[in-house]
Amino acid sequence: MKVLYLDIKTFFGNMDMLEAFEQYSTFNENSLEIIKYPYKYDPEKVRNDPDFEKHFLSDLKKYCPDFVFSFNFLPVISKVCNQENINYVSWIYDNPEIFLYNYNMKNPCNIVLMFDSKQYMEFKEGGIKNVYYLPLAASTKRLDSITPSKADKKKFSADISFLGSLYTERVQYYEEISQKLDPYTLGYIDGIIQSQLQVDGVNFVEQCLTPDITQKIQEASNIYPYSDSIETLEYLYANYIINRQITIIERKELLTLVGAHHPLKLYTYKLNSSFSPKGVHNMGPANYFTEMPLIFKLSKINLNITLRSIQHAIPLRVFDILGSGGFLISNYQHDLAYHFIPGEDFVYYESRKDLLDKIDYYLSNDKERIDIAQNAHRKIQERHTFDVRVKEIIEIVNLYHT
Repeated sequence: MKVLYLDIKTFFGNMDMLEAFEQYSTFNENSLEIIKYPYKYDPEKVRNDPDFEKHFLSDLKKYCPDFVFSFNFLPVISKVCNQENINYVSWIYDNPEIFLYNYNMKNPCNIVLMFDSKQYMEFKEGGIKNVYYLPLAASTKRLDSITPSKADKKKFSADISFLGSLYTERVQYYEEISQKLDPYTLGYIDGIIQSQLQVDGVNFVEQCLTPDITQKIQEASNIYPYSDSIETLEYLYANYIINRQITIIERKELLTLVGAHHPLKLYTYKLNSSFSPKGVHNMGPANYFTEMPLIFKLSKINLNITLRSIQHAIPLRVFDILGSGGFLISNYQHDLAYHFIPGEDFVYYESRKDLLDKIDYYLSNDKERIDIAQNAHRKIQERHTFDVRVKEIIEIVNLYHT
């Protein structure tokens, strides 16, 4: 079997996945030839790129792969693969992922692996047959090879750490449109935001957008679906505007709350350097490969506050924490509680008071905290590595080649 692997350097997990494919080809009885194909991701060209399409078509004819692989769904790749009747396997790790609503999603060449079980069910029930649920993974081999030095321990040790975006370093659509909305519409949306902030595990933002409210947002934002896409306005506004605003509020409020009770190290983009409320030590950005694993290993507690548009899935950051052997306290996520046991592999909080109570408890109970982290690490090692996922992907691809 031959795979043409789209080598996209900017995608998290790219290096680990490529290594897992290479590992499979080396140690598996059924040989797998890997063609590394550099691809520079440009969101402006991922739907249509005539020059690239011409060259890619030529290269597919030249290499004749059994399937093409990439992270996330790239319509331009699907379009060309469909012309050549070559399977295109895409593994989604973002939500929202607007390109899933491109018309090329219907191409019979596609094999789409979705990391969010809710999104998977929505597409499956919507008549898209070639979709599969596949959670993300971690490279315990790489993460375990990273041993903290004395200098690392001094720099990265912490009682509590949070590594992630505050989403204020990106375009803030909500702030832009809020100045243009009438008081009723603004109050209605703020009501949705405040209500959703009280609930984990179920996201009702999209369902709350009435036609009138949707029209008001459209007039204020001037954001429309692409002409070759089928996503609804409600999906766009719920996920790119409102859920993002909820996440901004939630992360800032929770970090401020925790910092008022315990010292907390925040690792985030430089553009967020001004956010440093009492007790929160803004450490700036951390390198994904060299620093992030050390942070997770050397923090007694690692917080996860999931982006609200990720409704059921386990974010890649959670796999990175558990795969590093870190202890995790997270908001409730359906898929996380399905694959891992709360209280045994990780801990989730149900309210702000519950979060503070559990932080107090686990900072005072070292053995229990360490045992939970070790349980999760073993489970990652056995069931959720990139090596395991490659085997699962090959099994799915084989269904189309029998």
